[in-house]
Amino acid sequence: KDFALHHNCVVDPTRPYSPQDKALVEGAVKLVYKRIFYPLNKHTFFSLKDINDELSKLLELYNNYQFSQRKRTRKEEFHSLERAFLQELPTQPYQKKEFKSAKVQKTGHVFISEDKHYYSVPYSYISKQTEVHYTADFVEVFYKNERIASHKRDYRSGKYSTNKDHLSSSHKAYSEWSLEFFQEKSDRFGEHTKQYITELIEGKSYPEIAYKQAMGILSFHKTYGHQRVEDACLRAGFHEQRHFHIIENILKNSLDKTPIEVDEKGKVHIPQHQNLRGNFK
Repeated sequence: KDFALHHNCVVDPTRPYSPQDKALVEGAVKLVYKRIFYPLNKHTFFSLKDINDELSKLLELYNNYQFSQRKRTRKEEFHSLERAFLQELPTQPYQKKEFKSAKVQKTGHVFISEDKHYYSVPYSYISKQTEVHYTADFVEVFYKNERIASHKRDYRSGKYSTNKDHLSSSHKAYSEWSLEFFQEKSDRFGEHTKQYITELIEGKSYPEIAYKQAMGILSFHKTYGHQRVEDACLRAGFHEQRHFHIIENILKNSLDKTPIEVDEKGKVHIPQHQNLRGNFK
């Protein structure tokens, strides 16, 4: 159906339970095979142009054969019956479309799992169920048969294609987040906070995953103050992993106020407290 719409024509399927319709198609295939494919069967070609040139010659001969029951050729019938009804070809070649349903995420994007890529839609459609149509070159998003977004297809895994006009003011701020943005924001906290935030973002395959964690760490200054966040990042820097919850646990348990004791392996010594179980020496 989509192919027919692209060419402004109608596909007329064969009638069910009518073998005579199928015979016409199979007979035409058999004749093309006999008159064009078979004569080339034992030839060897060394370029696509050579094959096409030879096919053109045989096709010309095929179209000039007279029908057995009518004293006319296929070419003559085409010019007398069909040519007057031909339309111009579409300006763009047809591309096969894929269709899928996708819920608009809270960030204002839909996700195409095939490419692992995100595409923005207007923020008013957040949490709505949409239909995504995509070809090799373009992605279109529809809601109740109305197109709400169009993007050039992007095959970069884990990335975002965002039209800033689609976003609300809060989402526009989110789209401007970057490593440099968080480094600049953490400068006023101290060197350890800046280093921790940098390692957190750079350690992720997709930096966008770490942006919310980074913002969460910086927001702790409202509850604990700049210095405690800086001290927590200093202590957390001895851990192998970088994560929001590590900083959160340090601050909640006031471990940032405890002197840091490092063993001979360079690891932080765990202070005694009521939650420890087993023998830690």
